Parts: sequence; C-alpha cells; structure tokens
Amino acid sequence: MGILEAIVLGIVQGLTEFLPISSSGHLLIVPSLFGWDDAGSGFTAVIQLGTLLAVLIYFRDDIAQTFKGWTAGIRDKEKRGTMEWNLGWGVVLGTLPIAIAGLLLEKKIDSDFRSPVIVASALVLLGLLMGFADSKGKKTRKIDDIRIKDCVIMGFWQALALVPGSSRSGSTITGGLFGGFDRETAARVSFLLSIPSILLSGLYKLYKERESLMNDGAVPTLVATFMAFVVGWIAIAWLMKLMKTQSLWPFAIYRCALAGVVVLMLVQGMFKG
Repeated sequence: MGILEAIVLGIVQGLTEFLPISSSGHLLIVPSLFGWDDAGSGFTAVIQLGTLLAVLIYFRDDIAQTFKGWTAGIRDKEKRGTMEWNLGWGVVLGTLPIAIAGLLLEKKIDSDFRSPVIVASALVLLGLLMGFADSKGKKTRKIDDIRIKDCVIMGFWQALALVPGSSRSGSTITGGLFGGFDRETAARVSFLLSIPSILLSGLYKLYKERESLMNDGAVPTLVATFMAFVVGWIAIAWLMKLMKTQSLWPFAIYRCALAGVVVLMLVQGMFKG
C-alpha cells in the first residue's frame, strides 16, 4: 500500500465511521474504484483506532463524568441508579453482543461478509430501517432517561455493524431512535458505546496481524490511522450539530444510491477476488 492510498483510505475511514453510511462498506468500494487491492478487515480494524482517539477527545467530558459516577456507585450503594451509573454499566454490557458475535463469526467477517452483494443489501436495508426509525420514533427521551437495558439493546443493534454496509453508528442510532430517544442522545450513546468495541477489535487485529501490518505496511497504516483521527473528529462535530435539527433520511437516500453504485460495479466486474 502506498502513502497516497493510505491517505485516501484514512480520510474515508474518518469520514464514514461516524456518519451513518458505513465505513467498512466504503473501504471495500473505494479501493475497487481505483483498482487497488482490498485493504482487508485487519487494516480496517486497526485504523479505527484513529477514529477511537477522536471519540475519546471529543467526548472526554462525558467519558470522565460517566466513569466518575460509575466508580462512585461501585464504592457506594447510595450512589447507584444515576445516569452515569446506568450509562457506565450499559456501555460495558452493551459491548458484549458485538464482542461475542465478532469472535464467533470472525472467519465469516473476514471473507464471506465482505461480498459486494451483502454490502449492497446492508446499505439498503439498514438505510431504510434508519429512515423509518427517524420518522416513527417518539424522540422524547433524553440522556438522563438512559437505562442499562437501553444500552444493551443498542449493543445488539451495534452487532449488526459486523456486516459491511450496515454502519456502527447507523445501526446503534437506529436502535436508540426505536427506543424513543432523540437523535442527539441516540448519537451520543452510539459513540460512547463504540469505544470498547473499537478498542478491542483494533488491538485484537493489531496483535493477530502484527507481522504484516508492522513490517510490510507499518508506515501506510500509521498514516491512514492519523488521517482517520483528524477527519473523524471533524465528522463527529458536524454530525452532533446536525442531529439537533436534521432528519436522517438524506443519509438513508445516500445509502440506497451507494448500493446502486455497488451493484453497477459488480455488474461491470470491478471487484477483485
């Protein structure tokens, strides 16, 4: 992988990881458009550490407040049941579905799930479901209304992100909207819920594929990770402002249009392998 390719893929990762349009789907499509080899799920998982850093910095106050309230509840029973307590345990327990599914389906994720047909299908189905949730969800619940079970349910939605084309943010935000939360709260919980899963998957892939990533592709991987961090932070800030006033339907329409591009590319034989 060359530096230019790493820069492009890093930008794509940073932009699409948090917008509900699927980063893994784009990282499968973009290389094929330029005639590049598929970077692979390992590369994708590792450069997500750059977007993770963006989340940690942007939501540092939320993270610190949640951790403080969560640990206070562990030490003192009287301080349990707060929003911070519920959110802290919710993030921990809500990570289990994607962690367990990721380990059980690892071989499928690295091979069969990366099929263009699956990507196109996931783009359309999750996109329409997201739009439907945005239209029909009550959007009356705020962050103070969060319960542990809400995060666990959103965690099951997050597990859908293991299928390229689904989108981690898109699936979890959809789950939050169906749970009655407003867009901003659903997005905020989605980002916080993504922290453990991105960290675990990134470190796991970094260790498992350390020889190829650190020897043959160390510099491109670092460049892509840095670009993912910079662009990811900008994407988070923009999306959080957007969630206060705008519908998610434009993203749903974009996903359907992108699925059409995938089908066209498949017909034209543009995907390698």
